[in-house]
Amino acid sequence: MNMEQVQRMQAMPSARENNLVQNQMMSSGEAQSTFKTMLNEAVEDVNDKQLESKEMTEKMARGGDVDLHDVMISSQQASIALQTTIEVRDQIVGAYEEMMRMQV
Repeated sequence: MNMEQVQRMQAMPSARENNLVQNQMMSSGEAQSTFKTMLNEAVEDVNDKQLESKEMTEKMARGGDVDLHDVMISSQQASIALQTTIEVRDQIVGAYEEMMRMQV
């Protein structure tokens, strides 16, 4: 998950803002679809970074023309993306659990 995707998720309006998105009311289904799409894109981005890091590491191990610092940068980017994704997941699960504890 990159910073742009995290910022987009943070910019999404809360329920307190009456679910106004781009000055229009969203139905529950539309909001779920939008959220699902954003999460899928974020997970795909993390997966791409992990695969790129793996590929560069293997290429370096085989003696390919790859600089060590590029491999390390790629590895750190993949690690940070994964850590960010885990933190976002934890926040989502926490919010879900809090909503389930609410009494109607």
